[in-house]
Amino acid sequence: MTPTKILLPEDELPTRWYNVLHDLPTPPPPVLHPGTGQPVGPDDLAPLFPMDLIMQEVSQDQYVDIPGEVLDVYRLWRPSPLYRAHRLEKALDTPARIYYKYEGVSPAGSHKPNTAVPQAYYNAKSGVRKLTTETGAGQWGTALAFACAQYGLECEVWQVRASYDQKPYRRTMMEVFGATVHPSPSELTEAGRKILAGDPDSTGSLGIAISEAVEAAVQDPEVHYALGSVLNHVLLHQTIIGEEALIQLAMVGETPDLLVGCTGGGSNFGGLAFPFLREKWAGRMAPVVRAVEPAACPSLTQGTYAYDFGDTIGLTPLMKMHTLGHDFVPDPIHAGGLRYHGMSPLISHLYETGEIEAVAKPQSECFAAGLQFARTEGIVPAPEPTHALAAAIEEAQRCKESGEEKVIITALCGHGHLDLAAYDAYLTGAMTDRAWDDAEIQASVAQALTRLPAISQ
Repeated sequence: MTPTKILLPEDELPTRWYNVLHDLPTPPPPVLHPGTGQPVGPDDLAPLFPMDLIMQEVSQDQYVDIPGEVLDVYRLWRPSPLYRAHRLEKALDTPARIYYKYEGVSPAGSHKPNTAVPQAYYNAKSGVRKLTTETGAGQWGTALAFACAQYGLECEVWQVRASYDQKPYRRTMMEVFGATVHPSPSELTEAGRKILAGDPDSTGSLGIAISEAVEAAVQDPEVHYALGSVLNHVLLHQTIIGEEALIQLAMVGETPDLLVGCTGGGSNFGGLAFPFLREKWAGRMAPVVRAVEPAACPSLTQGTYAYDFGDTIGLTPLMKMHTLGHDFVPDPIHAGGLRYHGMSPLISHLYETGEIEAVAKPQSECFAAGLQFARTEGIVPAPEPTHALAAAIEEAQRCKESGEEKVIITALCGHGHLDLAAYDAYLTGAMTDRAWDDAEIQASVAQALTRLPAISQ
């Protein structure tokens, strides 16, 4: 019988990140300067990022060595365990074999430190004094606060107002690690003041919080900005998840038929999926790779593939991605980490070229899956990975009907210990579903898409 925990020894921790850009069947569209319409160069990104990260953003090398100073911090929780979900399988009475890579063992309780640590390291190496960032549910802000503490950096976080109010202990955790936290939109930046002038009761969005963090960073040469998802170098760092998972599955002689992960900006999904896609393109396996997003913010399944800003105000370069419009403000669903108007350009490109597929799930179905998982496997999942769990359970139930013994792997990207207010809302019947078939959401997206940026040529 397959063991419940498949543990990789610390001395087998992968020492390289995998760069999917090297192996893409077709290259993705370039990132453009909003003023010129031309591809951005390193100098355009220098006010925000250290040169090491800029070079990783554009690198075509297949692998990037992980610095020893980063590996030293990784060893606090990596390699993370791969679990066989025996008890969930039994409850579902399915012949499918379900595995989940559990990232909730990290200091921040999620996958986010996989990139927060190297970002803080490279910034400290370059002489930066402070990092600014945004956070939705608080997972990324917590991770960056922890990472900054490891390298003696200050950390300033703008947290989406809806999550700031719903999840006060996330704010406390960031402050425990040494960060300063503001609700977004705030009166501290021109971007925040502009939003509040138009909507004093704004619940915020990741796009707005990014605008505030970027604005604060560009005003001081000793301050840089750090992003927790979307960008190439962020997804690069997260591939440590998939590289470990490949080794762990091989340890028990398994090859996945389905890989499923939740998607907001795309880092957790890409981190698991990219190394498996490499193996698929090399002909060594043939898994279906499925992204799962919230029905209230369905950028992949309902968004437009177009050049758009990564933030609400329009301070970032233009990225070609599946977008709902940079000033679309999603409904304040509990999966705060998935409340982003756009999808990673790399994930968007893979979806556009048919390398991956995508589905959208309403949050009530996801929380039901989260409860079933918690009551069988004993881990309360964060709201974000319940989307992937819902899709995994759905596939396992299909296997029960068909008799197929599919191998399913998913990334349980974090625990929900600080998300219990969301579970309380579900358990008491206070949670409401917002989905794409809601006319108000469709109208809001339609309006936002009329304001996509014009590309100068």
